[in-house]
Amino acid sequence: MRKYGGLGTLGPMIDAVKIPMSMLPEDGRFGCGPSKIRHKQVKALTEAGYNLLGTSHRQAPVKHVVASIREGLADYFSIPEGWQVALGNGGASAFWEMACASLISRRAAFGVYGSFSGKFAASAAKAPFLEEPVVYKAEYGSCAIPQYTDDVDAYCWAQNETSTGVMAPVQRVPGSVEQGALTLIDATSGAGGLPIDISQTDAYYFSPQKVFGSDGGLWFAILSPDAVKRAEDVEKSAELEGARRWVPPFLSLTQALANSRKDQTLNTPAIGTLVLMDEQVRWLNEHGGLNWAQARCAKSANILYTWAEKSDYAAPFVTDASLRSNVVVTIDLDDSIKASAVVSALRDNGIVDTSGYRKLGRNQLRIGVFPSVKPSDVEALTYCIDYVVEHLQ
Repeated sequence: MRKYGGLGTLGPMIDAVKIPMSMLPEDGRFGCGPSKIRHKQVKALTEAGYNLLGTSHRQAPVKHVVASIREGLADYFSIPEGWQVALGNGGASAFWEMACASLISRRAAFGVYGSFSGKFAASAAKAPFLEEPVVYKAEYGSCAIPQYTDDVDAYCWAQNETSTGVMAPVQRVPGSVEQGALTLIDATSGAGGLPIDISQTDAYYFSPQKVFGSDGGLWFAILSPDAVKRAEDVEKSAELEGARRWVPPFLSLTQALANSRKDQTLNTPAIGTLVLMDEQVRWLNEHGGLNWAQARCAKSANILYTWAEKSDYAAPFVTDASLRSNVVVTIDLDDSIKASAVVSALRDNGIVDTSGYRKLGRNQLRIGVFPSVKPSDVEALTYCIDYVVEHLQ
């Protein structure tokens, strides 16, 4: 039986697969979040960040970092005049609850085609002051964009479903503007690596631990003037005597905006996360901005999809090529090859975080190809997978 240090006997013995050093990628981190953090980011944390850690986030030195991030994101996404960059604590999961509290007036329509797009819809369904949401659902591996629906005031879907590797188009639902409905886009794993016209959204929100190579715990959102006004109107109505809606300070988008305009957050943030984020935004803008990043991600994704299509034991999970993500690549393996064994062997050789999404339950690899990941490392990964499969068999 095979022994794992201190954990006892976990299964039948298999000979460890030793991948030749010459085949290994330069960096073996392929996680879909937390994602690879570049060495220069860590250096910024130990140098520029050294004097900031353990200091007040409401004083100039830290506020300058927040201002740099907000300005950098505005440039990176070429945001239209009047749109604002806001941030707060809690990650995108917190922003779902904030949107329920501050952005959906009465009823929303959702596109659900994976775990994360489903979670936002579930939050809206549980909110006691909102009506039952309208849900347009598709099988995992496919996509569902909400259609025009009477009596809704927000349309919500994910640009990139992290659990399945589906990339959805982002364009306002026809008739939604005349209807006065907002478009709320969860861009957590897609923002910064996929093309986007911000004018097609009212709230384009994401966490920093994907494309932006930082740690979790924060949310960022690019908000339209209509989204700002909606939040103001909703929160004013919540203050009326007898109103059913409760908007606690932590979920108040108006409070988050008021603090963001001062280059701070309502609650104390992790300073290290801000420093890492600032360095990454600078790096992306210096290399050519969004166009450069999306081209780099697309190149890496194409390496994996092409390899899988040519393989006799692997295939892209998303069958419609137009829906295949360029930042999160999901690859199904033949049932005769256990993905868990492949993932374990890769990890033994320093190649980490290639497991499929746990709740999806497929015999699958899931590989993050965010801008920090070099396309040459992605190509090396395909050789390593082939090597592992050959030697496991």
